[in-house]
Amino acid sequence: MDIDITTSRASCHCGAVRFSVTLTDGLRTARRCNCSYCRMRGAVAVSAQLDGIVVEQGEDMLSVYQFNTGSAKHYFCSKCGIYTFHQRRSNPGQYGVNVACLEGISPFDFAEVPVLDGVNHPADGVPSAGPAGFLRYVPA
Repeated sequence: MDIDITTSRASCHCGAVRFSVTLTDGLRTARRCNCSYCRMRGAVAVSAQLDGIVVEQGEDMLSVYQFNTGSAKHYFCSKCGIYTFHQRRSNPGQYGVNVACLEGISPFDFAEVPVLDGVNHPADGVPSAGPAGFLRYVPA
C-alpha cells in the first residue's frame, strides 16, 4: 500500500457513482470516528479538500444524510447504499473519503487507524474524553 498516493479513482460498490479524488496528505489522514452514525458505518476515511473530488458519473445517484446539527453531509449511492464521502463537521472545508471506494485500497490494509472522538465533538462545547484529545489511537 502506497501511503503517499495523491490521486485516485473511486467508485461505489455497484459503479453507479464514480469519482476522482486528490488527497490532502495521501493515506496518512486515515481515521475512523466514534459518533453514533460513523460507529454504525465503520468506515475508514481519508481527507480531501472540497475541490479535491470530481464526480465523473452518477452525481444524480448520490443521496445525502444529515443528522443532529446537520453540519456534516454524508453522501452515499442511492442504488447500492455505499457511503462514498462526507463533508466534515470538524472541518467543513474538507471531505472525508471512504478508503474502500478508492481503487486498490482496502480498510483492512491499515495496521492502526486513529479514532476521532465524535461523541465529544469540540463544536458541541463538551470537553473531549481522554488525554489524547480529539484523536486517539486504537489497535486495528
